Amino acid sequence: MYQTDPPLSPKETLPTMYDLPSENPEEPGLPDQFHLLQPQLLTDTFQPKNYLFEEIFTGSDINLYYDVHHTLWYKRPDWFAALGVPHLYEKRDLRLSYVVWQEGVNPHIVVELLSPGTEKEDLGQSLRDVEKPPGKWEVYEQILRVPYYAIFNRYKSEFKIFQLSGHRYSEVILSNNRFWIPDIELGLGVWMGNYKGVQMPWLRWYDSDGNWVLTGEEKNARLLEEEKTKLNQTTQQLEEERLKTEKLLAQLKSLGIEPDL
Repeated sequence: MYQTDPPLSPKETLPTMYDLPSENPEEPGLPDQFHLLQPQLLTDTFQPKNYLFEEIFTGSDINLYYDVHHTLWYKRPDWFAALGVPHLYEKRDLRLSYVVWQEGVNPHIVVELLSPGTEKEDLGQSLRDVEKPPGKWEVYEQILRVPYYAIFNRYKSEFKIFQLSGHRYSEVILSNNRFWIPDIELGLGVWMGNYKGVQMPWLRWYDSDGNWVLTGEEKNARLLEEEKTKLNQTTQQLEEERLKTEKLLAQLKSLGIEPDL
């Protein structure tokens, strides 16, 4: 590269993960920090009331094998949830991948986080090469028949969700960047808040009252705050009782009465 005077900053010259190939030449690069944090938040707040924790599997950046006739074909969703399957593989081990013909259950919802290298495929805009496996859109819509497919562009704070209607996905018109899913009694929406010390728009789940589902860390913080409030109230009550007692003693002494403490 031509050297400028003064030299450009490293941020202007160094490549990003989207410019560098991964070990797999078919993949544009490794996940960035957002692709690690956002799925964590989705998993932490995915708490359907009509399913037990042991009946839910959520996966992030894990191989999803979808075709028993092409056993090496897979997609790697940024996040997905399958319902009615053991949380652990055969109820005893962590999964190394998700193989639909072994599990017997397809994902109920898939979430893709748009990035420069995968945007066209995520949106079903890339041309199909008949000599290669089908793209994500075709796999989710035509092969796996995933009921809900959500896409989030953090750069534009843009949230889209597609619902399976007949044989095709139909984009849902959102209200206030939120979408309610009745069969799991949860909604998915864009939340502007602080997660893991980062203030920005995030995708997260909300409940039937419209409240954002709390993460385990948030629940603990709330319990701690409630305990502090109770302690403060108790301390205040004791102080009020002490002041009342002192006042009563002073009144008795003013009348020449020495109370037997």
